Amino acid sequence: MGSKLMELGVTVTNPFSCFASSKSPPFTFRCSVSLSSSSDHHHRASLGLAERPWKTLDARLVLEDGSIWRAKSFGASGTQVGEVVFNTSLTGYQEILTDPSYAGQFVLMTNPHIGNTGVNFDDEESMQCFLGGLVIRSLSISTSNWRCAETLGDYLAERNIMGIYDVDTRAITRRLRQDGSLIGVLSTEESKTDEELLELSHSWDIVGVDLISGVSCKTPYEWTDNTKSQWDFNTNGRDGNTFHVVAYDFGIKHNILRRLSSYGCKITVVPSTWPASETLKIKADGVLFSNGPGDPSAVPYAVETVKEILGKVPVFGICMGHQLLGQALGGTTFKMKFGHHGGNHPVRNLRSGHVEISAQNHNYAVDPASLPEGVEVTHVNLNDGSCAGLAYPAQDIMSLQYHPEASPGPHDSDNAFQEFIELMKRAKETLKHTR
Repeated sequence: MGSKLMELGVTVTNPFSCFASSKSPPFTFRCSVSLSSSSDHHHRASLGLAERPWKTLDARLVLEDGSIWRAKSFGASGTQVGEVVFNTSLTGYQEILTDPSYAGQFVLMTNPHIGNTGVNFDDEESMQCFLGGLVIRSLSISTSNWRCAETLGDYLAERNIMGIYDVDTRAITRRLRQDGSLIGVLSTEESKTDEELLELSHSWDIVGVDLISGVSCKTPYEWTDNTKSQWDFNTNGRDGNTFHVVAYDFGIKHNILRRLSSYGCKITVVPSTWPASETLKIKADGVLFSNGPGDPSAVPYAVETVKEILGKVPVFGICMGHQLLGQALGGTTFKMKFGHHGGNHPVRNLRSGHVEISAQNHNYAVDPASLPEGVEVTHVNLNDGSCAGLAYPAQDIMSLQYHPEASPGPHDSDNAFQEFIELMKRAKETLKHTR
């Protein structure tokens, strides 16, 4: 892992030489090749040698456990610290890059070949990239897709996001599965020693940090875009009714808003700190608590907002919103060993018995044993048995610990939006008959 000299025969002075020895047996060669590339460029220049026609190892990923992983860089340069998590999706790297829930994290893709479809501007899940960096095994040298607008490397460089490749992602994933998520430091700066980078990894933590405030919108706005006709689905059964939904932006993905809009919702998006009293003044038909990054226990103000709204209007929580609902109902959340990140997580709907293939991205979960009587666990992750959905019919509450707007199944979970529509419809009818 560190810079070493790999030798066959006797070490030679020039680390770039390979020659036959007159004192050695026939066809025996002595070779010395430096595995460190930090001074490769300057050394070759001083010798008057041409630049290598391939990229050399110019980046490091230093994990808090002391392991050092040398790699090649793409995208932005510099030094960045973050929590390293692995994602098992085979595709969809652009949605991952623009998912605000990855703020503060380095995403390692377990699928080895990344970048072959380039990037386009239709698949953005937010207005920018929020993750700290991208770690991949093999960066595609070409792109081939009819919607491709630019390469992955150019895309990351323009958005100041670091990436590394030609690193053993399989070995790192095994380490994360064994030891849990680890803090890491990505760096292309030769001036920083391994020890300095390791110290930086020990000085930073993601637990207890409010990451929501950094990804939420600052002022309310109206959302009007829906799913484009060529991509729309589940169009049968929509009765044309319009419901006004207030969506709390804890790091909301655009496709959540598109799906709600496609189901006939008028949507007002509000910041994470928007007072509950102002939301209730709007007299919306429902409230959505969105996905978002980090630790739900680090945002007690959001939990209080949820508490003030419960029982007054139907609510739907997704991912972070699900965890905040769990805490607001009196339950507790805990940090998982390495979380769920990927587009291939099986979830059982306990009400119907159906199994959905879901997209997930979270490091925290609700402890179902801590929930009060009357709160129903509606979905379970079949990989580890963790809580993947809640309902509290007495207060018109529903939530999911995964992304129903994503389409890995491809459309297994989209009916959750129809369920939210039905929840608002019943509440509206009940209110009409009580007046």
